[in-house]
Amino acid sequence: MHAVCRVGFIRFVFPISFFVLITFQPPASAKYKYFRSGNAADIETKPRAGFALMGGGAHQEQAWKFLCERANGGDFLILRANTEDDYAKQINEETLKICPLNSAATIVFDDRDGSDDPKIAEIIAHAESIFFAGGDQSNYIRFWQDTPIQDALNKHIAAGKTIGGSSAGLAILGEFSFSSMIDTIHSPDALADPYGNKITLSREFLKIPLLAGTITDTHFVKRDRLGRTLVFMARILNDGWAKKVRAIAVEENAAVLLDANGTASIVGGPAYFYESSENPEVCKHKVPLTFKNVFVHLAPAGTSFDLKKWTAEKGENYALNVENGKISAGSSRKGVY
Repeated sequence: MHAVCRVGFIRFVFPISFFVLITFQPPASAKYKYFRSGNAADIETKPRAGFALMGGGAHQEQAWKFLCERANGGDFLILRANTEDDYAKQINEETLKICPLNSAATIVFDDRDGSDDPKIAEIIAHAESIFFAGGDQSNYIRFWQDTPIQDALNKHIAAGKTIGGSSAGLAILGEFSFSSMIDTIHSPDALADPYGNKITLSREFLKIPLLAGTITDTHFVKRDRLGRTLVFMARILNDGWAKKVRAIAVEENAAVLLDANGTASIVGGPAYFYESSENPEVCKHKVPLTFKNVFVHLAPAGTSFDLKKWTAEKGENYALNVENGKISAGSSRKGVY
C-alpha cells in the first residue's frame, strides 16, 4: 500500500510504513507544536553557508534541495505559522527523502506566547539548515521580534549555517521587510498613496550581511508587484532609513540561491535586482509617487548575479521611472518587467 503526498512543491509516492514521527510535547500552555522525523538525537555536522530566496509557488524543488544538501547530513528545521498537523508531518518525511539528513522537524506557531521557551532556541541552535514557510509574514514579525527566537536565528546566520524562505518566508530575509501588519497592499493602491496605512515596513529582523540595505518581494510578475516594490524602496529612502536601497524580487516558482561569496544563481524563472540612491521627488500621503532613475537588472533562469558587485554578465539592464504613480521603462524596453 502506498500514499501519494503533494506538499506545496514536491509530489512523492512512498510506502505508508515509511512514516516515523518523533513528537516533542511542549508545555500544555505553549502556543506552538513540534514535529520531528528521523533520528531523535541531534548530530553536529559542518554545513555550507547559503541562502535560498524563494518566490513562492508550487515548484521549488531546486531551492529545497539546495537547503537540505547544505545541511550536510545534519538537522533540517522548518518554521511556520498556522498549518495543519498532517501537513507538517508530511513535509518532514518528504524532506528526508530528498537528501540524507539526520532529522527533519517542523515547529508550528499559533501565537507569540511560547517564543521565550528555551526549548525552541535550543532546537534552532542545533539545526544546520532552517526554512521559513509561506503564509503571513506579519505573524513571523509579531511572534518572534524581540524574543529569544530572533536572537537564535541571528546566531544561526552568524555561525555560517544555511537559511531560506518562500513567499512570506522570503519577505523577512532582507534588512527591510514589508511586514503586512494590517493587510497586503496591491501595486495600484501603493503607487497612488505611498503612505497608506497598509504599507507597513519593518527593519533589522534578521542580519544577513549580503542582504544589508535590501528589501525583498515575491510572486513578483504573477501578482504584478513591481509598483509596490518601488514604493517600498521610495519609502525607505524618503524616511531616511538608508542612503541607498536595493530590492530583490523573485517570480513565482523561481528562486535566488545565494552562496556565501555573494554569487546568486537564478533557478526556475526570472529574478529582478533593483537599486536606487536618489530620493523620490514626490513621496507623500495621498499623493501619487514620483521616483526616477531606478536601476534594474533582469536575471533570467540559468543566469547568475554578483550581490557584492551588484552586477551580472548575462541578463538585461535598464532603468525605471515612476511619475505621478505611473511606471515607465527606457525606450529600448517593451515593458517594465
